[in-house]
Amino acid sequence: MPEAVIVSALRTPIGTAVKGTLRDTDAYQLADHIVGATVTELDSHVDRADIDDLILGEGLYGGGVVARHAAITAGLTSVPGLATNRHCAAGLAAVQGAAASIRAGMDRLVIAGGVNSASSSPRFKRRAGEELIDWFPPTHPDRPDAPNMDMSITVGWNAAVRAGVSRAEMDAWALRSHRNAIAAIDEGRFKQEIVPIDTPHGLFDTDEHPRRDTTLEKLSSLKPLHPEIEGFSITAGNACGGNDAAAALTIASDTLGLPALGTVLSWASVGVDPAETGLAPVEAIPKALARAGLSLADVDLFEINEAFAAMCVATIKLLDIDPDLVNVSGSGCSLGHPVAATGARMLVTLTHELRRRGGGIGVAAMCAGGGMGSATVIEVAAP
Repeated sequence: MPEAVIVSALRTPIGTAVKGTLRDTDAYQLADHIVGATVTELDSHVDRADIDDLILGEGLYGGGVVARHAAITAGLTSVPGLATNRHCAAGLAAVQGAAASIRAGMDRLVIAGGVNSASSSPRFKRRAGEELIDWFPPTHPDRPDAPNMDMSITVGWNAAVRAGVSRAEMDAWALRSHRNAIAAIDEGRFKQEIVPIDTPHGLFDTDEHPRRDTTLEKLSSLKPLHPEIEGFSITAGNACGGNDAAAALTIASDTLGLPALGTVLSWASVGVDPAETGLAPVEAIPKALARAGLSLADVDLFEINEAFAAMCVATIKLLDIDPDLVNVSGSGCSLGHPVAATGARMLVTLTHELRRRGGGIGVAAMCAGGGMGSATVIEVAAP
């Protein structure tokens, strides 16, 4: 069976939705840019005609198959496109699908990732009798303990209650996230993975969502989002941001002999009760590791998306993970959560950080709307 190796791993900088530098750059432009950069990087190693497919998570962007648009824009007329949607884990699902096809021997070279423009995502309407009403696609059947339109309860608060995560722990983790992200930016650790992009507001080359000036005092002073719920401790400060970005990895068969950054070892996705959404990584991570014949003790670095600080801290507690191995360059609370792109973004960052550290085993994991979770295990060799 061929191995699925990572040949390239790139992303755009992450913008803050609506007010940020990418506010007037839509998902198609983001995808066109990251796919174009990926193809340019591949040009010295492969013939464009050898690219078999292009898979992009696009979440709620509208179902136009952004991947095919990007393929044509990049001059890949013979390459089809596929849209994936596993909500927050859409970017992970794209890479997993590419790896599966390569290991099955069906494809040999696939570009996979995700794109998200929260700034410009469409707003939907549907017919209700004779009227058109506003509509947002539900992730699961709505219910009081897992409201469809309020992830602060469904994901953040429920995870905090079940794992006993305090407000102080959430705020401390959020602060750590910002500090780690700022340190990574200042040390130039993202330089190899970020592809700058021209925008109507100038050249954009640095993640803009992390806050240099945040403090524990500022975070602890923020009001909870639901003061009417006793003890509720989810705030805007210990939750992820709304963001814009794109990320793409090239997954290839090792039989091609291309220079590789790493190998996709295994992956797993799980379904849980929607009220347990924030705890889904607790099941997905061990399942993915077991499929690679590995355990938690074998992992050198984890990327666990901070949809909310509460669910990340809960995952660490329940799996007894060393927090020093988790999100060493920031995550959702600081870098932001460009939903359909986040899974791929985490794999991009994880690949480069493991190489910087001399190689090792990494896990990228996240919860996803509707009571889902997903994890991908990679191995990166020393450069």
